[in-house]
Amino acid sequence: MFIGKITGKVISTIKDEKIRGARLYVVQPLDQNKNPDGKPIIAVDTINSGQEDLVYLVKSREASLAWEIKGAPIDAAIVGIIDKMEVAQ
Repeated sequence: MFIGKITGKVISTIKDEKIRGARLYVVQPLDQNKNPDGKPIIAVDTINSGQEDLVYLVKSREASLAWEIKGAPIDAAIVGIIDKMEVAQ
C-alpha cells in the first residue's frame, strides 16, 4: 500500500469490458512527508474519490482484487481517502 494525491483524470472512450464505467485518475505517489515520490500513475477509483484528494492505493494483484469484477486488467487501484495523516518522527 502507498499514498498519493489525485492530480488529474483520464478520459477514455474505449475501455476493457471489465472496467467499463470505472473512473480513472492520474495519481502522484507521495512519500511519508507528502513529497512526490516517482512518476504519476493511472489508477482505477474504487471508492468515489475526487480531484486533489489524498488517497491510499494498492498495486498489482491487490489492485485487481479491489475491483468488483474479478479478472479486470488493473495495475493500480484507489482503495481509501486519507482524512488525516500523522507520521511519527
